[in-house]
Amino acid sequence: MSISNFTVFMPSVLTLIGIPGLESVQCWIGIPFCAMYLFALIGNSVLLIIIISERSLHQPMYIFLGMLGVTDIVLGTSIVPKMLGIFWFHMPDIYFDSCLLQMGLIHMFECIESGILLAMAMDRYVAICYPLRHGAIFTHQLVTQIGAVVTLRAAILATPSLVLIKCRFQFYHTTIISHSYCEHMAIVKLAAENVQVNKIYGLFVAFAVAGFDLTFITLSYIQIFITVFRLPQKEARWKAFNTCIAHICVFLQLYFLAFFSFFTHRFGAHIPPYIHILFSSLYLLVPPFLNPLVYGAKTKQIRIHVVKMLCS
Repeated sequence: MSISNFTVFMPSVLTLIGIPGLESVQCWIGIPFCAMYLFALIGNSVLLIIIISERSLHQPMYIFLGMLGVTDIVLGTSIVPKMLGIFWFHMPDIYFDSCLLQMGLIHMFECIESGILLAMAMDRYVAICYPLRHGAIFTHQLVTQIGAVVTLRAAILATPSLVLIKCRFQFYHTTIISHSYCEHMAIVKLAAENVQVNKIYGLFVAFAVAGFDLTFITLSYIQIFITVFRLPQKEARWKAFNTCIAHICVFLQLYFLAFFSFFTHRFGAHIPPYIHILFSSLYLLVPPFLNPLVYGAKTKQIRIHVVKMLCS
């Protein structure tokens, strides 16, 4: 690696410093992060085992839930082990290509998770608003196609970010990333070249994914609430309303943390770095932690099978 007076040429290794300003307490911050990751790993694994083994759960809603579980496991595993290596074992170095791989996995599976949440919202919309046609519309073939399209969309949108960094940048101001994982803008800011294209593409992806998905999720739940409030039976109305509120809370925290992280990196110069990085880390850790609780424990069929598994 050749180094000039002010720049580094094609670095092979980068350094993640963790959470700037909180280096002295990072070992303690790692404890709740590790606990959340382990709970997410175990909870989503249990959900997957139950959904795969029980034929009665081979329905669109549970298949989407299984896809969400796989996404959450990959998303958490792509960042937490390295993060804990920084916090607990003082292992901040990461190969440049490994850093790009981590960034690509994060952005790809974030996009997949958003797409699956949209598919789940559409499934609930059809199930509640058109219950007699739900089985004819959401066939296993359609569910498979939705999974393929969501994955393909994520791959198509995430790949250019990697290519733009790998092929456009040769000189970097520093090899030190002021973050706990390889985030897109944190890497782009290291470059000693024009980064305008990367910033514009990052904005495009964020608004293309979150804007599209969030719009249709919102419209779906508006229609669901209209239908729910028209139900004649109070018990059925409350049951549907209770389920929807839990799902909406998951959507809100996911997109709130996502937009906070996204805009802080670009326009939040006055926000302390440790606040931004903590929120960015929680954005990737909280959804995998909450999803087994919200979509698993609150779902009667899954709850019954979990109890059976524990009793046996």
